[in-house]
Amino acid sequence: MLYFLKLGGSLITDKNKPHTPRRRIINRLSYEIAEARQLNPDLQLVIGHGSGSFGHVAGDKYHTRQGVHTLDEWQGFSEVWQAARELNQIVAEALFNAGLPVIAFPPSAATLAQNGQVSRWDIQPMRAALSAGLLPLINGDVVFDTLLGGTILSTEDLFSYLARQLWPQRILLAGLEKGVWVDYPVCSQLIAAITPQSYPILAASLAGSVAVDVTGGMAQKVKSMLALVEQLPGTEALIFSGSRPGQVRQALMGAVPGTLICQAVK
Repeated sequence: MLYFLKLGGSLITDKNKPHTPRRRIINRLSYEIAEARQLNPDLQLVIGHGSGSFGHVAGDKYHTRQGVHTLDEWQGFSEVWQAARELNQIVAEALFNAGLPVIAFPPSAATLAQNGQVSRWDIQPMRAALSAGLLPLINGDVVFDTLLGGTILSTEDLFSYLARQLWPQRILLAGLEKGVWVDYPVCSQLIAAITPQSYPILAASLAGSVAVDVTGGMAQKVKSMLALVEQLPGTEALIFSGSRPGQVRQALMGAVPGTLICQAVK
């Protein structure tokens, strides 16, 4: 059984305060993951996390997602990388301290993109890590791009590529929001499930993020996950809140808090 789990940047950092990790939440989430692994030893897991108030601030300043060409933009590319790496180290240490055998796979070191999409990524080391019972850790990161020079790939971009290679049963996206709202930002009506049939009706009501998010916000998350579940029968995605204690552990155990993205509602 293979799950992908993303710890959203809005969940593990204060996205309105540059370089501000929410260490208490990161530590709690790490122990919830460890508890789920203890309860289900057969669970294989790829963990990813967003950049939150680390990479997104520098990415917005230099417009890194749109491309990197000038000396100033390459300086920004390096700045985004440094910020993403800083947060990745914080998350990796928290997971390790919770007793999890985590090993980081920085996308910037092994991934090549073409026009903002992964074009090449040798994932054999990641397969080997999973076979050995380790937990690969990836993060939203800068990558070199054959058309754009450089760009930023979100965790969802990376999960989209990996899912087509590894075929997970579930992709869990834990953020601050309880799920996808019909009426964001009023947030009075939660969407229980989104399918290829219902998406065209709901698309107009989906919105991005309130804080700076250079990789597309909620609307892009839904779109990319819907494309995956259409292409990979048996795979479902879940957008839910990790801010409530126990929610991540429950989702890893098969519960369905938040909004389910699937082929059809059962």
